[in-house]
Amino acid sequence: MARRSQGIIITDKYQMRTWARSMRHNSIALVPTMGFLHDGHLSLIQEAHNHAQLVVVSIYVNPSQFAPSEDLSTYPSDFDADIRKLMTVPGGVDVIFHPHNLYDYGVESAMDCAGMANVSCLEESGSGHETWVRVERLEKGMCGRSRPVFFRGVATVVAKLFNIVDPDVALFGKKDYQQWRIIDRMVRDLDFPVKIVGFEIVRDADGLAMSSRNVRLSPIERQKALSINRSL
Repeated sequence: MARRSQGIIITDKYQMRTWARSMRHNSIALVPTMGFLHDGHLSLIQEAHNHAQLVVVSIYVNPSQFAPSEDLSTYPSDFDADIRKLMTVPGGVDVIFHPHNLYDYGVESAMDCAGMANVSCLEESGSGHETWVRVERLEKGMCGRSRPVFFRGVATVVAKLFNIVDPDVALFGKKDYQQWRIIDRMVRDLDFPVKIVGFEIVRDADGLAMSSRNVRLSPIERQKALSINRSL
């Protein structure tokens, strides 16, 4: 556990649970992220202050939602920059939960995965767990067609975050609409005592929805991406 000028950085899930239990006289909001934060994330965090007394931001790149052919090894990351950005949010954050490992496996081995499209990097690395959370109907369409392991990985890790942080409310951006609806259904079906809040899309000046992966777009690709918003 480390301290910064705003917020405590916790990397151990048992310490995170201990902190959450010690704060049960307060309401807790969780904003789950995979880091490389942008203004969309920061607006979620600012909104979280309207729903709870304490705010926890998780930063965790989740290998279980990546198929072997996807971009786990190149997903953008800059933890120090994330901390600096979090310190600019009005009201700050109370905890940055930055687990290195939620499943007791080596991330490095997961990053070297290669193989079938319908398994995750955890399974392909040979060190995965066996329990998955699935929202079977909602995960099948849209993004689920091309990313068959994505939503079960998201749902499983979010369920673990809910068990560890024990929040009263959790906030998700509507940019990832299917993800937001899946988490909302998971909470309803499994009786998690968590209120799910969907927050509106935050866009850059040119209209492109803010996303950590936007940094990887070439100028031509970025112009093509704008057609999505124009079409809608």
